[in-house]
Amino acid sequence: MRYASLGEVPAKRHVQVRRDGSGSPLLVEEVMGYEGFSGNESILLHLQSPCRLDAVGDFRPIEREEWVPDAHVHRLADANPVETGGDPVSARQLLMWNGDIEVSIAKPTEELDGFYRNGEGDEVIYVHRGRGSLRTVFGRVPFRERDYVVIPRGTTHSFELPEGEEQFWVCFHTPGEIETPNRYRNRYGQLLEHAPFSQRDFHPPAELETYDEAGEFPVTVRVRDGYQEYLLDRHPFDVVGWDGYVFPYTFNADDFEPRAGRFHLPPPAHQTFQGPNFVICTFAPRMLDWDPEAVTLPYHHSNIQSEEVMFYAAGDYAARAGVDVGCLTLHPSGLPHGPQPGAVEQALGKTATDELAVMWDTFRPLRLATLWQEVDKPEYALSWNPDKQVAPTA
Repeated sequence: MRYASLGEVPAKRHVQVRRDGSGSPLLVEEVMGYEGFSGNESILLHLQSPCRLDAVGDFRPIEREEWVPDAHVHRLADANPVETGGDPVSARQLLMWNGDIEVSIAKPTEELDGFYRNGEGDEVIYVHRGRGSLRTVFGRVPFRERDYVVIPRGTTHSFELPEGEEQFWVCFHTPGEIETPNRYRNRYGQLLEHAPFSQRDFHPPAELETYDEAGEFPVTVRVRDGYQEYLLDRHPFDVVGWDGYVFPYTFNADDFEPRAGRFHLPPPAHQTFQGPNFVICTFAPRMLDWDPEAVTLPYHHSNIQSEEVMFYAAGDYAARAGVDVGCLTLHPSGLPHGPQPGAVEQALGKTATDELAVMWDTFRPLRLATLWQEVDKPEYALSWNPDKQVAPTA
């Protein structure tokens, strides 16, 4: 990610800085970085120590309820009926997970009471429906539909949501680091000319919010596979300036520049982010393959070493019968998959797609939560058999 800065930043690091002249207290410098001072980092200047606590509350371990299906098959789920409610953290309902990634569906209806910090992983929120502002120690980050909201670990934040507006998010957590793909960057870290996006498409905090306030400020921190409660007596957004390469940002799916070829390009052409043992891809509307003999839909393939999950965000997905916006498909490892019967012939001669989908591929098996069982459409497993193909029930 590129360098960014907001607020008052001195010319040198680790020097004496006072906000209002020689009579005021020293500002408190915090280095927030990855890989033990060897990875990307940012430096924040606080009015108070970021270690300051007023009280330590309870620790609540995370409980995951797993659904172990009787059969290993391709699966379809409809996330539209998933219940609404809760704040942007408590509303997250776990859908699937492994040691590298957790995926949840969230439909928050109220704002967060206090503040939240993920102390053990990076987060990405894909905003399928809704808008608002992510308010952070780095500043305010407005978001809108089709935004990926990327929140680095250790970022104290809250949310501001318009009253009464529908919110529908797909939330990712990883104990690793969310990055743009290595092959899109040169040895200095700058995005290359042939990348499907540029630095201009990534939007850091728009304005810094600095509070010098006393009071009671609850903070929930995700650590050690649980949630630890704290109470602060000073507002956590007391940063007067920061700079570096670690900060929250948004990237909108409409800014992804899809690639096309004379013949069909494989899914890595759609890759947007990478994490440990998984990728996140954006299937944006694009021109189709232009050779007169080209097969314009994806060829059948076997996920020998990966699990493929697709969230259908907009448009009409030609390769899948009975799949609507807000649905998900899971094509697990060990089974071939591809277009359903008749789809290839129907797509011949088409020149473009109007589909938008978010895909994540994991290289270790996924475990399903009981939420998937509630919204599962078991008939999907037979949908490649033309004698049994039926549209999934509502």
